[in-house]
Amino acid sequence: MFARYIGIDYSGAETPTSSLKGLRAYETAGEVLPPAPTKRYWTRRGLAEWLVQELGKGGPTLVGIDHAFSFPMRYFERHGLPLEWPNFLDDFQRHWPTDEDHTYVDFVRVGSHGNGPARSGNPKWRRLTEEWSGSAKSVFHFDVPGTVASSAHAGIPWLRFIREQCGDQVHVWPFDGWEIPEGKSAILEVSGAANSIGTYGTPTSTTPIALRRGLQGPTMMARSRRISIRH
Repeated sequence: MFARYIGIDYSGAETPTSSLKGLRAYETAGEVLPPAPTKRYWTRRGLAEWLVQELGKGGPTLVGIDHAFSFPMRYFERHGLPLEWPNFLDDFQRHWPTDEDHTYVDFVRVGSHGNGPARSGNPKWRRLTEEWSGSAKSVFHFDVPGTVASSAHAGIPWLRFIREQCGDQVHVWPFDGWEIPEGKSAILEVSGAANSIGTYGTPTSTTPIALRRGLQGPTMMARSRRISIRH
């Protein structure tokens, strides 16, 4: 179904233009390094722009990224947001502009840039996939070893960027629908519980954009079942 497979080990450290040792890209043949003569390690901006370029070359590519693509249901309830993933991306980037130069996630957290406090969450909130795993950390659990919160808050605006740049060339699973059209590239989350034991829903809508819980989207009322992602 896919001609290429790319895996991204993500990092929410420093700024979008910082060269980060923890930000890595891999294909089946091995690690992909930033094109010369750029910095030694990828930057979040450079990686996003490279993905846009690669996804535009033609030939279906599957990209797995290990940061959360969306937030727990409690986040949407607390802030009165519709369960529409494209709306979530736009609203989040307005409050958490972590794709802007010289912007640390912590700058937005404390309110010195953007308006993070207006779109904050509780570290006890977890997505349904994370509740099933038993050990996954919340996307709002900052300041702990192995935190996934910084990666999610830094990466979601770049996911929006890639989606806007690529248009209908790329399918973000499952937010753009459960079925990936033949011949189209796809991006999916492979972090934490979603990579090992996902608790996803069986959609009742004919145009599912996301999940009833865990991975949010519009018109999705689901009956939970377990599935596993196979290579």
